[in-house]
Amino acid sequence: MLKKKKIIVSVTNDISTDQRVHKVCSTLLENGYEVILIGRKLRNSLPLFRPYETKRMTLIFRKTGFFYAEYNIRLLLFLLFTKCDIILSNDTDTLLANFLASRFKRCSLVFDAHELFPESTEIAYRPQIKKIWRSIENYIFPRLNFCYTVCHSIASYYKNLYGIEMKVIRNVPFTQIFDINPPNIDSLKKIESLKTQGRKIILYQGVINIGRGLEWMIDAMVLVDNAIFCIIGDGDIANQIKSKISDKKLEDRIFMLGKITPDILPHYTRLADLGVNLLEHRGLNQYYALPNRIFDFIQAEVPILSTDFPEISTITHQYSVGKVIDKYDAQSLSMTINVMLKEWETKPNRKEIFTKAKRELCWEEEKSVLLNLFQKI
Repeated sequence: MLKKKKIIVSVTNDISTDQRVHKVCSTLLENGYEVILIGRKLRNSLPLFRPYETKRMTLIFRKTGFFYAEYNIRLLLFLLFTKCDIILSNDTDTLLANFLASRFKRCSLVFDAHELFPESTEIAYRPQIKKIWRSIENYIFPRLNFCYTVCHSIASYYKNLYGIEMKVIRNVPFTQIFDINPPNIDSLKKIESLKTQGRKIILYQGVINIGRGLEWMIDAMVLVDNAIFCIIGDGDIANQIKSKISDKKLEDRIFMLGKITPDILPHYTRLADLGVNLLEHRGLNQYYALPNRIFDFIQAEVPILSTDFPEISTITHQYSVGKVIDKYDAQSLSMTINVMLKEWETKPNRKEIFTKAKRELCWEEEKSVLLNLFQKI
């Protein structure tokens, strides 16, 4: 009997809401690999119930360079003293420990770039911090043999910079089949009740950080007809968003629902009449982004209002699943939302549009690229 290959996967988040990493780990487990997923434990971390082994480290530091140093040192020690055949690093902030461990242990290293890390909003405009992360990539990226990323724009960027061939594995969801009876959750029942009363549901789901267009949406909601705006997620500016909602006196029209686990999230998504994906141009990372919320909306047959950036625009136009815009003032944005809500309510070929998109943009189709890559190791 062949021994299972053991893979250690690492991320710097708390694992609980990272859908991409969960899909990768689940797929590897189903195809005969032994998987351990390493992340960190936060005060508000949700409980984990996974079919593969997980480990979350409680760290002393939560932010700044001390956090990244502590995490990578502890991750390196764990990797050095744990048997494995393959190490899978997610994003540049885990790469140094994974690279050093792979050299010491002489095992294979796989890298997954979820984003263009040194160009992310939190780093792009901090030259000294950016220089450190860029120097790590400059040293390690040319030495990568097995790597993949979320879209063609990022793959092309790194090929031009380092001459490496990154596979493209988009962050698409599993085909979603909804239970007849949704889970008994108060916030879900509240949204269902409002929808039954004829209110339109506008939804954002994802991290609540700067550059996500949430401030634009709050301003626009003053002028949107007969709708509520639901925000699912948590992040650095969650308290600022709450304050802005309060300042605008929109607590009865904008609801912040906090973190929702990936297994429950689709039940919220399917209730939406419109999904929003409005990113600010705060660097190449945002410009090249292809967020998984787009594909979640598609699986739930929800039309999408998005920023006119290349990867997002390509999907939107190719599958005719929504509209892209480049004007975000309250008047223009609210007008667009009002028109879309009416237009999609009676769109004659809506079912046909989403049936095709759902069939092609799902993890069941995308995972073959991942498995082919691991089979080559």
